[in-house]
Amino acid sequence: MEKENQHNHPAKLGRRDVLKGLATLPVLGILGYGVWKKERYTNLKNKELSLELDLGYEPPMLHPIPPPKDSRTIRLGIIGYGGRGEHLVRAAGFAHPSVIDEWKKGAKENKNDKRYEDYLAQEDLNVVLAGVCDVFTVRSKRAMEASANIHREGTDGKMGTPAKVYKNYKELLADPDIDAVIIATPDHWHAQMAMDAARAGKHVYVEKGMTKTVEEAFALRKTVEETGIVFQLGHQGRQTESYAKAREVIQKNILGKINLIEVCTNRNDPNGAWVYDIHPEASPQTIDWEQFLGPAPKVPFSLERFFRWRCWWDYGTGLSGDLLTHEYDAMNQILELGIPYSAVASGGIYFYKDGRDVPDVFQAVYEYPDRNFTLMYSATLASDRQRGKVIMGHDGYMEVSDNLMVYADPESTRYRDLIDKGTIKPENPIFTYIPGRKNVDAVASATEQYFAKRGLLYTYRGGKRYDTTYLHIKEWIDCIRAGVQPSCNIQQGFQEAITAHMATIALRENRKVYWDKDKEKVV
Repeated sequence: MEKENQHNHPAKLGRRDVLKGLATLPVLGILGYGVWKKERYTNLKNKELSLELDLGYEPPMLHPIPPPKDSRTIRLGIIGYGGRGEHLVRAAGFAHPSVIDEWKKGAKENKNDKRYEDYLAQEDLNVVLAGVCDVFTVRSKRAMEASANIHREGTDGKMGTPAKVYKNYKELLADPDIDAVIIATPDHWHAQMAMDAARAGKHVYVEKGMTKTVEEAFALRKTVEETGIVFQLGHQGRQTESYAKAREVIQKNILGKINLIEVCTNRNDPNGAWVYDIHPEASPQTIDWEQFLGPAPKVPFSLERFFRWRCWWDYGTGLSGDLLTHEYDAMNQILELGIPYSAVASGGIYFYKDGRDVPDVFQAVYEYPDRNFTLMYSATLASDRQRGKVIMGHDGYMEVSDNLMVYADPESTRYRDLIDKGTIKPENPIFTYIPGRKNVDAVASATEQYFAKRGLLYTYRGGKRYDTTYLHIKEWIDCIRAGVQPSCNIQQGFQEAITAHMATIALRENRKVYWDKDKEKVV
C-alpha cells in the first residue's frame, strides 16, 4: 500500500505508474492522469476509513422469529376504529373500499403515488377481521365494510363476509371465535382492555401510551406474564431498518463515549396538535358516551372531548405518552436505555388556547448516571422546524431518522490522525446508511410527512418500501403462530410506560422524580 507524506498527498508515483495511467487514457492525456490520480487517492482514503470503522452496508439483523407451529387463520378483533385503528386494520390487510378508490385515483394522477402498489405487494397475513367494536356507530359500520374487503378492491369490487359488530368490547372478548385483538382506543382504556383481553385468552396488540398510570403499568405487566399471551405495543418504529443499523454503530463504539442524546417532536398543524375533525354524523344518538368515559370522570357529552380526547388528561397521556414514547423507544432500541434514574420536566399551553389542559410545549430531561449520559426531549405543537434525533459521543455524533449519518467530532481522540491527514473531514459524514430511496411523494399531510421523516411511516426490506405498521402487525401475527414474544413486548412496554410516566409526574407535580430500580418504585 502506498503511504502518504507529511503534506497530506499520496506518495510520488514512479515513471512506470505514470506511463501506465497515460496509456489507459490516450485521449485525455495529462488531464486524464490527474483524474485517475485523484480517484486512486480517494479510493485509498475510503479503504482506510472503511477498515477503521468496520461498518458495512448490508441490511442489519432484525428481530428473529422461529418457524410457525401452525398455519391456521387467525381471527382478529378491533376495539376502537378511529384514525389509528383504521390504519392498523388496513395494515392487517383490510383497507376500506373508499381508501382503495383514493389510492387508485392518486396513482392515475401521479406516477410516483405508490400507495396502492405498495399495499398490494404486502404479504397476505392469513387473518380475518372477525369482530369490530367502536362506541361511535359510524366507525363500527366503516370497520365492518373494511373487514369485507378481502380482495383489496375499491367500492366496485367483490366483497367477502363482513365482521360481526359488538356494542361493548367485553362482548367481543367473550366470543370464542376471536383469537387476538387490536386495541386502539383512547389511552385511559388501554390497560383495562388489554388485561381483560389477556384474561380472556386473547393475544393483544395495544397502541401507545401503554397505560394511563404507573399502577396500571405494573398490573398489565403482571397480567400478561401470568396469562402468557403474545403482547405487542404499537411502536412501529421497531421495524425501522435505520434504527437497527444505528445499533451496530453503537456496538462498534464508532461514536466513542456517549454523553448526550437529543430527541424532539415538532409539529405545526391542527391535526398534529390533536385538533381532529368532528364527524358531521356525531351526536348523543350515534355515540355511546358512557362507554367512552368508562373509568374517566363523569362530564356532560362533548364532541370536542370525544374526537380531540388527547387534549385532556382525563383520557390521554400528553406529549410524554403520545410522542415522547416514540422517540424513547427508538433510543431504547439503539442504546438499550432501560428506565432512567431521574426525570425533570416543564411545559405549558402556549399556543392552543382551546380549552385543553394538556401542554402543547413540553420538555423532559432524563439522567442515566450509571451510563454517564443525559437524554433530552423537547416538543412544540406550533413550530415545524425539524431537528431529528442526535446521539453525541466524544469521537463522533449520529443523526438518525429513516436513514442515518455519522460524523466525526473535530476534537475526537480516536480519529485525530485521520482528521490531520485529511482522510476525515468533520463537516462530511464518515458513514451514511440509506435503507432505500426516500419516496414520500404520495404523502399528503404534514403529520404524515413528520412520521415519514422519523421512520414511523415507511421503511425498506430488500430495496422494497413497506409500511412500518404492516411490518409491526406482521411480526405480532408471526409471533402468535410461533409462540414467542415480539420485539416490543411487555418488558419493553413497561420500560416505556414508566419512563413516560416519570416525565408526566415531574411536570404535573413540579418536582424531580426518581426510579428506585431495587424496589421497582417511582419516588
